[in-house]
Amino acid sequence: MNIAVYCGTSVGNDPVYQECAKELGLWMAGNGHSLIFGGGNIGLMGVVAKHVFENSGRVIGVLPSNIDFITARPQPYCSEIITEADLAARKQKMLELADAYIALPGGIGTLDEITEVMTLIKIDKIKKPAVLYDIHGFYSPFKQTIQKIIQCGFMVDQDLKRILFSDNLEDIEAFLLSFQ
Repeated sequence: MNIAVYCGTSVGNDPVYQECAKELGLWMAGNGHSLIFGGGNIGLMGVVAKHVFENSGRVIGVLPSNIDFITARPQPYCSEIITEADLAARKQKMLELADAYIALPGGIGTLDEITEVMTLIKIDKIKKPAVLYDIHGFYSPFKQTIQKIIQCGFMVDQDLKRILFSDNLEDIEAFLLSFQ
């Protein structure tokens, strides 16, 4: 399975984020899943890529060519690099290549990417699963916001059938495999 992973270009301020990123990378490599990611070698992005790559997993970095500070850095943990014109084209390519999507903790870019996935799932443009890896409750406030959106009638529970909020890698694995 090709899994797009969205996450921070920093490691955050709790070591558990790095540990979970490492565990995710090891799980992906150990189960023959390929990583589709933004191509960075820093932050949680670099942690996941390193552990997939160093454990003989396939790592596909998708880079925007119009951001020099990204393309100028060597990408040591990529099996393959795909260059797209800009961030929008990069996001589209990652959507196309992936069979599933996982968001680890991250910043506004991570939220942008996973909410686009959630929107495309809601409107049935993609029929693939998405996971918000809720490490130490990172996504709990966002989940509460989604529940409020449902409560106020702007979404229905059925819109979440392909979206999982979980802090448990075994549950995430079972959820993703149920869509194969």
